[in-house]
Amino acid sequence: MPAQLNDHLIQRCMIHLGAREIGRNFFFLYIAVILIAPSLHAQQKPLLLSEAIARGVSAYQNIKAKQFYIQSSQALVKNARNERLPDVVASLQQDFGTVNGLFGPLSAYGAMGISSSGPTHSGQNWNAGFGAAYIMNTHWEFFTFGRLNSRISLSKAQVSKDSADLAQEAFMLSAKIAGAYLNLIIIRKIADNAYANLRRTQYIQEVVQARTLSGLNAGVDSSIANAGVASARLALIASQDNELQARNQLAQLLNTDPLLPIVVDTAYLENTPQQFDADTDISLNPQARFYDARIRVSDQYADYLKKSILPGLNLFGIYQARGSGFDYNYSPSLDAYSKNYWEGIKPSRSNYVAGISIAWNILSIKKIKEQEAAQRFISNAYQQEYDLLSAQLKNQLALSDQRIFNSLLALKEAPVQYKAATDAYNQKSVLYKNGLTNIIDVQQALYAMNKAETDLAGAYIQVWQALLLKAAASGDFDLFLKQIR
Repeated sequence: MPAQLNDHLIQRCMIHLGAREIGRNFFFLYIAVILIAPSLHAQQKPLLLSEAIARGVSAYQNIKAKQFYIQSSQALVKNARNERLPDVVASLQQDFGTVNGLFGPLSAYGAMGISSSGPTHSGQNWNAGFGAAYIMNTHWEFFTFGRLNSRISLSKAQVSKDSADLAQEAFMLSAKIAGAYLNLIIIRKIADNAYANLRRTQYIQEVVQARTLSGLNAGVDSSIANAGVASARLALIASQDNELQARNQLAQLLNTDPLLPIVVDTAYLENTPQQFDADTDISLNPQARFYDARIRVSDQYADYLKKSILPGLNLFGIYQARGSGFDYNYSPSLDAYSKNYWEGIKPSRSNYVAGISIAWNILSIKKIKEQEAAQRFISNAYQQEYDLLSAQLKNQLALSDQRIFNSLLALKEAPVQYKAATDAYNQKSVLYKNGLTNIIDVQQALYAMNKAETDLAGAYIQVWQALLLKAAASGDFDLFLKQIR
């Protein structure tokens, strides 16, 4: 309500300015509150926990980064499939030069090609003409004994791993946001309780000062009351600092400006979840799925290494057309050639080669064997880490059940404590006003009441936190989501 908001703002300012300053500036303060109250009231709609989780998952940079990793892995799957296509290389060459030849051996290395030269003579000459070569080279490894299929399977396993990594990151981020949100609720409630406690200590201070001035109480009571107010102010400052840190932590998870206000839903301080049964299959936990995906990728890579030593069946073909400015009877007259460009590049002779081959690097068996063994060891290491995670999740699941049980028991006792502490404080306050008790008893009752307020709020939040722990351990986060707003 606007009136309640105005009173709250006035009381907050009184804490920091002090009673004397408020007396002089009350009029201007009230005018300022009236002016800013409408804009503040417009911001009072709380950010629901479900909205916070959705906003954080959609805006968090690490989530976006892992989405790009998935797209990269998907592109590599397409690339692996494209390895089935043959290599087709087309070459067009036009040149100008001499054709002097020399008898001698020639061996090409690293590529298929056709080598030719002109006639041999007793001396060098510088007759030159144009020439051209047009080549189409095709090479297709059409059967790989499962090596290419293994590579495709490896790429698919990597996509599954990256997808599991994204699901794990989103799951863990959702749990972190929920935890930070609940933490901010209770810390903000503690700050409100600290403020209420300060107001009560200030009221006691006013009563003590009035009774001291009238001679009904000793002067030491005023000192004790002043110390109580100072202690309450320090507690309020500390609680506000904790609230600032909690809000900053939640803002980081939501990827928002930490200076912007975050209004949380306080309904969790009055309600508890109604269902606590979750799917306890640990293997369905997103974290366990990611660890399992790492094992499958490592095993698939080891299989790929094992099959990489297998040979491949290849079909190949070469077609070549050549043009030359040198005539067929260039030797021995040495004048049957032309320097005309078009005569030199016009194709006049053609050749083709086609065949099938099998290629197998026999000595690679020794090299690949050790690589495969190393990868199998990595798979074993991943399996041990998976087993460790499974054990930890099972322990957390058992712990969460115990925490749920204990938090529900605490929730039954907290209202009883709060009512008793409230009654005791009211009784001690009345007794002190009538001179029937001392200031120490009043302060002890005040401390007990403040603690009871905090314990009551904490009891509700602890139930939600226990449920969150169980949802995080079991991997059944819907158990938590379907009971929040």
